[in-house]
Amino acid sequence: MKKFLIPATVIALAAACLPQDRPSAAVPEGTIPAALQGQWGLVAADCEPGRDDAKGLLKVEPERLVFYESRATLGDVTEATPSRIAARFNFSGEGMTWSRDILLEQSGDTLTRRETGEGAIPEPLVYTRCP
Repeated sequence: MKKFLIPATVIALAAACLPQDRPSAAVPEGTIPAALQGQWGLVAADCEPGRDDAKGLLKVEPERLVFYESRATLGDVTEATPSRIAARFNFSGEGMTWSRDILLEQSGDTLTRRETGEGAIPEPLVYTRCP
């Protein structure tokens, strides 16, 4: 078997032609990635129009999350790619305010929400995109 030596300049040139992982360039600063925006339900009934009891409905807007009885405004972002965001969200609802670190990750027609911090939901929640 013959061995070939490839000059370092050729390797560097080839590497420069490969796609670069630049998450911040793909997501406008201070917004939730477009792929995550829309309406998501924990169960199919959450997506039915006109329901007053859709407690598992999550509306993801460019700068906030809208839940059944609360709202969460986007705060400091620690990671953002076209299909994922990790950020601090500032909540208000039912006369209270609180903050939570949340990771939202979209894969196909599902959105996974993970929380950390005091009072966080211990298990991830998996939503399905509403039609």
